Amino acid sequence: MFDFFMAQSSQSVEPPQKPGRFTDAAALTALLLPMMIKAGHDPARSGGLIAASGVIGPVIPPSIGFVIFGVAANVSISKLFLAGIFPGILIGVALWLTWMILVRKEAIVPPPRKSSKEVFASFRTAGWALMLPVIILVGLRFGVFTPTEAAVVAAMYAFCVATFVYRELKFSQLYAIFVSAAKTTAVVMFLVAAALVSAWLITVADLPAKVGALLQPFMGNQTLLMIAIMVLCMIVGTAMDMTPTILILTPVLMPIVREAGIDPVYFGVLFIINNSIGLITPPVGTVLNVVAGVGRLKMDAVTKGVLPFMLAEFIILFLMVLFPQLIIFPAKLLGG
Repeated sequence: MFDFFMAQSSQSVEPPQKPGRFTDAAALTALLLPMMIKAGHDPARSGGLIAASGVIGPVIPPSIGFVIFGVAANVSISKLFLAGIFPGILIGVALWLTWMILVRKEAIVPPPRKSSKEVFASFRTAGWALMLPVIILVGLRFGVFTPTEAAVVAAMYAFCVATFVYRELKFSQLYAIFVSAAKTTAVVMFLVAAALVSAWLITVADLPAKVGALLQPFMGNQTLLMIAIMVLCMIVGTAMDMTPTILILTPVLMPIVREAGIDPVYFGVLFIINNSIGLITPPVGTVLNVVAGVGRLKMDAVTKGVLPFMLAEFIILFLMVLFPQLIIFPAKLLGG
């Protein structure tokens, strides 16, 4: 929400065409890609890294993906938020290591090192924005507010910071912001309504039972079952966007997950990570298209550049399938 307010205030009052994660990908590409190319990095690889880093957004709270999954699966959104922190950090570390390996032979011109005074001044300026996720996580962890109330707190905090601290948001821009927010909400609600119809059809067709029968050979082994489900989600993610996939597959998979005795929070984190990776998976790869368009790169070049990072993310995903405690233990530690 803070990014949304700041994006509106720093440009014109015309609402953005691609909300949410697409706006983030476009903003980061416009800001970082020219800097990386100027430093001597390969353009396609740089675009691939920026696209792959977008996977972390839906995993690190506050995450719209977790909210949608939590509502659809009747799972605690607060627990999903807390459970997503450590996996998001793991994905970030994996991307960092992959980038470090890939750029060893590049002739890089490092930017001039900033002084400690400049670093501190920048951190102090950015501190107001960085406090937003801290407020949300602390508030949820100690029961100060519910996830729904957290959205209100976050919106009001972002509004106050953008208007009175950074002074980049004008009251004259509020109408355009509210209209854009209403349009974005309407799109999501139409998807939810369509998903309810799909859920009714799924129930009438007894699809969960049929999928359960298909996965029956794996029901005796939670690890094999999770691998089979993750492969299924990977295939679906190559052709569908994240939100429809969550709304359509959740009613199908949750009865199977509960029957197998798998922790719904653990499954939800893996499910969201898998669907997030689907945003950079060709042939659709909606985030890839955004990065290629904004960065003025060829789609096949960005696809080639993102492959090593996508592989690293899939490795982390399946490591968490093989070792569930990578998610469960930090979640319990943070959740008390």
